[in-house]
Amino acid sequence: MLPWISLLVLAPISGQFAPPKSVISLHPPWTVVFKGEKVTLTCNGFHLSTSRRTTWHREHRRRKELHETLGNTLEVQEPGEYRCQVQGSLLSSRVALLFTQALLILGAPFAVFEDDPVLLQCRAKREAALETLRLHKNGKPMRISGKIPDVYIAHASLKDNGAYHCTGVKKDDSPVSSNTVKIQVQELFPQPVLKASSSWPTEGGPLTLTCQTQLAPQRSDVQLWFRFFRDGQTLESRWSNSPEFQITAVWSRDSGSYWCQAKRVTSRAGKMSQELQINVKIPVSQPVLTLSPPGAQAAEGEVATLHCEVQRGSFPITYQLYHEGAPLKKEEGSSQRAMPFRLPLTTERSGSYDCSADNGFGPRRSEGVHIPLKVPMSQPILTLSPPGAQAAEGEVVTLHCKVHRGSSRILYKLYHEGVILGSSLAPSEGEGASFSFPLTTEHSGNYYCSADNGFGPRCSEAVSLSVIVPVSRPVLTLRAPGAQAVVGDVLEVRCEAHRGSPPILYRFYHEDVALGSSSAPSGGGVSINLSLTADRSGNYSCEADNVLGTQHSNTVSLSVTVPVSRPVLTLRAPGAQAAVGDVLELRCEAQRGSPPILYRFYHEDVALESSSAPLGRGVSINLSLTAEHSGNYSCEADNVLGAQRSEVVTFCVIVPVSRPVLTLGAPGAQAAVGDVLELRCEAQRGSPPILYRFYHEGVALESSSTPSGGGASFNLSLTADHSGNFSCEAHNGLGSQRSEAVPLKVTGLTANRSGLTATGVAGGLVSLAGLAALALVSYCRLSGKAGGRPTSKPSRSSSDSDSQEPTYHNVPGWVEMQPVYSNVNPRQGEVIYSEVRGIQKKNSHAAASSAPGLQSKDSSVIYTQVKRASAPACRPQLLASSAPHR
Repeated sequence: MLPWISLLVLAPISGQFAPPKSVISLHPPWTVVFKGEKVTLTCNGFHLSTSRRTTWHREHRRRKELHETLGNTLEVQEPGEYRCQVQGSLLSSRVALLFTQALLILGAPFAVFEDDPVLLQCRAKREAALETLRLHKNGKPMRISGKIPDVYIAHASLKDNGAYHCTGVKKDDSPVSSNTVKIQVQELFPQPVLKASSSWPTEGGPLTLTCQTQLAPQRSDVQLWFRFFRDGQTLESRWSNSPEFQITAVWSRDSGSYWCQAKRVTSRAGKMSQELQINVKIPVSQPVLTLSPPGAQAAEGEVATLHCEVQRGSFPITYQLYHEGAPLKKEEGSSQRAMPFRLPLTTERSGSYDCSADNGFGPRRSEGVHIPLKVPMSQPILTLSPPGAQAAEGEVVTLHCKVHRGSSRILYKLYHEGVILGSSLAPSEGEGASFSFPLTTEHSGNYYCSADNGFGPRCSEAVSLSVIVPVSRPVLTLRAPGAQAVVGDVLEVRCEAHRGSPPILYRFYHEDVALGSSSAPSGGGVSINLSLTADRSGNYSCEADNVLGTQHSNTVSLSVTVPVSRPVLTLRAPGAQAAVGDVLELRCEAQRGSPPILYRFYHEDVALESSSAPLGRGVSINLSLTAEHSGNYSCEADNVLGAQRSEVVTFCVIVPVSRPVLTLGAPGAQAAVGDVLELRCEAQRGSPPILYRFYHEGVALESSSTPSGGGASFNLSLTADHSGNFSCEAHNGLGSQRSEAVPLKVTGLTANRSGLTATGVAGGLVSLAGLAALALVSYCRLSGKAGGRPTSKPSRSSSDSDSQEPTYHNVPGWVEMQPVYSNVNPRQGEVIYSEVRGIQKKNSHAAASSAPGLQSKDSSVIYTQVKRASAPACRPQLLASSAPHR
């Protein structure tokens, strides 16, 4: 058993040139053998040497193994696919070996090439004792002479391709069949190709012929022979083992048809190449061109003959005639060494001629021959440099006039709009005339030139030139509908360059931000319109461009005037209420509007003061408050675009009450017990509402509020205890003032008043209750509804007095008195119910002391209606220190 190891890694072969593949050969040359037999594998490779190491690869049932031998042979007894690699060669193709226990096998080589000797052998095991062995091809038994069914093919060819197998019969007459072998005869080498070192060898030079073919890698050890032929004759009498044939010098007689033949040494026939035509050529000498008839000058209309001649060269020769370097005529001569060219002379034929000769080795060119023909001029051509129909002012241009055909000494003239600008004489043919000058605006127009060499002048086509003037610095103009630019106006922005060639492209900018662009195809300026908003204020500029550069205008500033918005008037006082003597700040401010803004302040539509805000925002004025400052205030903002008036703010100045005056009104000259005494307290000055309090000997009797100002009255039914000093007090939130004391002496009852005591007391009480109810209604109304409208003092008319006067029937005693309901002024206004309580009269002193406070909880209740009065002209209010009144 050979020492195989598992194949882990196969290193790739690297190098600039890949060597040939290794080849495996077998001995015996069969791929199917009986189990227990041995097969010797031989690995042939590039630069084969038995001392070199050989690597063997075996793969069987997906298992890979690697073995290395010192020589190039290996004896094996195991099935599998074998490959080998000799040092210096690539890995070989696979060879599959099968070691079988079959009774009958067919031994055949695994690869068959053309002309190979092939032995097909039916092999049976001895113990099988098979009889009637036969060899079959493609399923049919082969006719074989002799008893042995083996077949020997001396020279394999394509007719031997097919599927072969053997059959036999056991002693018990049961058939036995061998493995099938497919034989495909392969090409030993392809048809050779004849290559020559040159298909057009030069006479006297060497020539190498090569018969190229390639043996199959499996038969690289086969020896090939070669033979070369020309026009059906062998170049050598014997076969040669060299694929090359050398001819040291070839001559014109060596031209002909060549081919080669290659064959195996042991073969009777070989393979022939395709024919290769080889022509031995002699290069032509330099041709000579001659003119006939010779002369210094030829006239137009004559026929000239030009001969192109070579002294040596292989035929055929191709002759070519040239005029001024351009090919004119071509002729081919198979036996002529001089080729004539006849051509009639015209004005176009004047100039230089030469010829060439070529016989396959490349053309040879003659020297030139000049035919001096007097030729009229072609139409001159005027060109402009630098080219283009436009040029900038100040640029130097060159106009060049030239004819492409015409005899020498030509006079050129340049014209601008029909006026000659200059002339120039060109002494040599082919030269033109140039005219250069710096451009001005007057140089715009059409140019042409003329040329004359004695046959008369000829004029060129006109060339138009437009002199472009660079744009001047543009002027930017802003036009608004009025003297000022106002928000909402349409502003015309115009940009104009007073100098410059059209078309001119204008671009507009606001604070370096592009607004738009417009082109003026015929020059002049362009305008764009902008609808003005507040953010359109700022710097404007424009630029003009007509391809010769850009010019920027000066910057123009624009202030967009914004009309003032409706101002807001704010009143600020030191405290929550404004009193006489306080300093009141009036601030007027418009949130929007262009400065300067003039502010005017008004009190009851009478102007107070004006103040200007140069930078916008608002202004303030201060007032030292007096009582006359109460009323409606407003302000006005004006920035020439129209005035805006603020909303009206009503403002009240609170005047401290003056010292009130107390007056006592008695029914008669003297006050007696039982009389009803009217006490009236009035402050001549003071902001309403005013709260009045009445006192008797310092003891509070009653209080009454006057929402609309004025005085307050209080009726008192006198008793003997009411003698003494009476006073009153006025208060309106800014401090109280006490009147001077007024003394009163109450006398006893008289005879004539005694009968009226009960009625007078009852009437006085009712009157007192009514007055108390009215005062209480007004006070409670003001106190109970914060911010409500104050009520005025109720008034009575004489017509209402009778209808509204309460009527009493069977009035009970003081203790038993019931509520009385009466309507007071029910015709107009809202109705307020005030509560008046009846007083239980225990004695006159008690009644007098309890009436002012109306504190008795046991008294009856009298409801009366009181009409709500209209709001007073001025009432106290709270002033925010910062929030505006709107």
